[in-house]
Amino acid sequence: MLEILSSPENWASLLTLTILEIVLGVDNLIFLSILASRLPAEKRRTGRRLGLAAALLTRLGLLASIAWIVTLNQPVFTVADLAISWRDVILFVGGLFLIAKATLEIHHSVEGGEEAGPKESSKVPGLWSVVAQIGIIDIIFSLDTVMTAVGMSDHFTIMAIAVLAAVGVMMFAAEPLSRFVDAHPTVKMLALSFLILIGVSLIADALHFHIPKAYLYFAVAFSIGVESLNLWAMKRLSARRAATKQAVE
Repeated sequence: MLEILSSPENWASLLTLTILEIVLGVDNLIFLSILASRLPAEKRRTGRRLGLAAALLTRLGLLASIAWIVTLNQPVFTVADLAISWRDVILFVGGLFLIAKATLEIHHSVEGGEEAGPKESSKVPGLWSVVAQIGIIDIIFSLDTVMTAVGMSDHFTIMAIAVLAAVGVMMFAAEPLSRFVDAHPTVKMLALSFLILIGVSLIADALHFHIPKAYLYFAVAFSIGVESLNLWAMKRLSARRAATKQAVE
């Protein structure tokens, strides 16, 4: 352990992997926050923490299965001259799941599920159902990240520390992010649209049509920038209305 961390190259690898895990974990954190928001208020914090614990266990499990993960890239069958591997199958199914889940959440938000009657309230998901969904989608989100980690480091210890650090940051950021998303419906809609975009990217990748991540991140950053301006404008408008009302009184 100490010998591994005494090398400057290993420290550089650890820092790079940690940053990579944090950046690529943002989409998972958004998904976690949206799923947890469907739980009763008293269970949301527990749901987020259990979801992150499930994410930690799945990532460490994937890292411990390095030899098996490498074989996922090997073709297992062919469709229309397209060699399909188990990795492609996982990404394709995961992309469909993500698109379907985000679309259902958008429908729930637009149709006003929160104001529905007793019949709809019975459809509120259970705590362990949400945790299971978070764990499953984390496997899909983490697959490429783990493969990248395997290529960047030969030491399981370094990869495990990077995962622990990233999940620690996610655990710290989960609650404020969830509060922000819950308080701003337009931000939640933007986040769900982002998840659909990620789902399309996963399906394209499964079909061997690679969409550079830089394009996705630029689109997301641009959308966040526009939404930030909208929120700022709304805040200024509310402040002016409050000042005008106070002056009239």
